[in-house]
Amino acid sequence: MLQALLDHGHDICRIALPRGAGALQCTAVSAGYEQRINEVYSWDGMRRGTVPFLVIQHTTYGEGRLDHAGMSYRLGPGQTMLVTMPHPHRYWLERGGHWEYFWIVLTGREALRLAHAVLDTAGPVLTPDAGQIDRLAAACLGLIGMSAPGPGLASAQAYGAMAALHDAAFGRPEGAAPAVPPALARVLTHVADHLARPLPVDRLAAVAGMSRAHFVRRFTAHLGVPPSGYVLARRLERIERLLLATEMTVTEIAAATGFADGNYLAKAFRRQRGLAPLAFRATRAGSN
Repeated sequence: MLQALLDHGHDICRIALPRGAGALQCTAVSAGYEQRINEVYSWDGMRRGTVPFLVIQHTTYGEGRLDHAGMSYRLGPGQTMLVTMPHPHRYWLERGGHWEYFWIVLTGREALRLAHAVLDTAGPVLTPDAGQIDRLAAACLGLIGMSAPGPGLASAQAYGAMAALHDAAFGRPEGAAPAVPPALARVLTHVADHLARPLPVDRLAAVAGMSRAHFVRRFTAHLGVPPSGYVLARRLERIERLLLATEMTVTEIAAATGFADGNYLAKAFRRQRGLAPLAFRATRAGSN
């Protein structure tokens, strides 16, 4: 399907969804296959409005650049970028450069939940295998190859793209050993069951039955993030669910997710998600 997309050529599709289509919770709103050659091309993730959305962008030729959460990346052929908005990041084409890529813009609560799960595990740059790239390309081509894709097709292609990224981040070959050893699996269960309590690294190492240094090394190698980063990601996910599914105050949510107080929670949430908790709640409620 990648070759079919390349044969189709450069094209852009913007999808006009009828009111209420957001209830699908994972849908594409635009897609395209483009190239940029020696021109000004730069996107700031904090200057694209306040309504949350995400971008999947796969490089087919040349190179782009990405600054994300204090890390710098070079985006070459075969690499897929995943970013959410609003978020403090920037991606751009260097002066004199050439960047060719296909992309899909998605919106909806489920699309963002899946995106954050991928970002928490794999970061903003993935290297999918050939089959996963074909699935991403098929989703893009399915959108730009039709004159007016409806909401059902837009959602189906969006789920297809997110499923391909999910497999790139979490999948493993059939018959391979489990990605997480039993000792670390115990830690993951302990974290899920005790998010409202303090979860220092020393305690997690004890649950795993390892020394602190050995535990941190093994956990980071298997999960792709250090233990403290994993705990924060799980807490942020629970905060999002509580903001959207309950009317709990920020102070009450802080007590339920292991934060010392509402102010500390608000600072951590804004730093990671780019919005204050109540602004996040209001924005998501308005998109349903």
